[in-house]
Amino acid sequence: MYKMNHIKIGGFRRLKDLDLPIRPFMVLIGANGVGKTSFLDAYSLLSASAAGGLNSKLSQFGGVSSVLFRDKADSISLFVNMDVPGNKPLEYELNLTPRGAGYAISREVLSQYRENYTGVFKHIDSKDGDIRYFEIDDEHLVRPNWEHNPFETSLFQVPKMFRQPEELRRILGSVTQYHVLDVGPRSSVKLPQQMKPANFPGADGEDLIPFLYYLRESNRERYDAIEDSLKAAFPNFESLSFPPVAAGMLTLTWKEKNFRKPFFMHELSEGALRFLWLISLLQSPVLSTVTMIDEPEVSLHPELLSLLSDLMREAAQRTQLIVATHSDSFIRFLEPKEVVVMDSGDDGCTTAKWGDTLDLDEWLKEYSLDEVWRMGRMGGRS
Repeated sequence: MYKMNHIKIGGFRRLKDLDLPIRPFMVLIGANGVGKTSFLDAYSLLSASAAGGLNSKLSQFGGVSSVLFRDKADSISLFVNMDVPGNKPLEYELNLTPRGAGYAISREVLSQYRENYTGVFKHIDSKDGDIRYFEIDDEHLVRPNWEHNPFETSLFQVPKMFRQPEELRRILGSVTQYHVLDVGPRSSVKLPQQMKPANFPGADGEDLIPFLYYLRESNRERYDAIEDSLKAAFPNFESLSFPPVAAGMLTLTWKEKNFRKPFFMHELSEGALRFLWLISLLQSPVLSTVTMIDEPEVSLHPELLSLLSDLMREAAQRTQLIVATHSDSFIRFLEPKEVVVMDSGDDGCTTAKWGDTLDLDEWLKEYSLDEVWRMGRMGGRS
């Protein structure tokens, strides 16, 4: 199985020099402003670089200068490596430097150690506009003979030649990031939705109803797992239904034991809606290789967080799941090996340590993990 196993982030907001192994299930904890969301955003920038959306993503962030660590860095550096079954890992490095009102890709390297090859084999080796990639026919690095977009990476633009680099491009390019679900009065999740095939509930719940409908028809086991989770979370819950409301449009109803008439989406609580959306996302049969979720605990009763943590562990067998939270209640149901403690050093730079690298054994004999965190024994409270 191809999977990301290490990430380095430099010069991005407060992440001056972050170096962290990636595990199947990792929950970033720490006070507000220490860099949890910045970590997710830096990873999403890497993803955009592989999918041809680097320029667009940087524009969303306000440009390179807006995300550059002020006074402490003159460029942004991103690095990730990927396990390759039967071979050495692939390593990808990307450096971005402010240039005028825009930016330049000052360095980009995709490399791999190979047996029977002297030194490092480079699929891509570009620097300051001098673009080079390995060409199979010529058997060495060549310059492109087409118009190369200087604001997008070579990883996105060079021809697809080798299976393993293409897997890196595919995996990075498909990284998905989810923020807190909008449950306002006119939000997508509360309105009728078009009946169509859907593999995901959507970042804003815009496809939640067709996703659940088609999951019920195509993968009953996963659909039943969603209803079972709802029954565990809400003891009076009975079932979901999908009545049509207009040509090609469906709504969703929620039936409870104590009421003869079901509830419609706009009548459900914020917590119920967000929990339904989260467990639907986690049960998707086609999750991307890396999935990131920011603050999943919002609006959820603490008793739901135990169930959510178990569902996330199950999903982490199918996707590398990265979660950012500052909820004490959620941390209570985690293990040190699942937690990354993010803190701010004296110089204002973010530090990150896996919970199982801290000396917590004696404390955990008497206290739960959230209590140890609240007492300041893990850091991440400043």
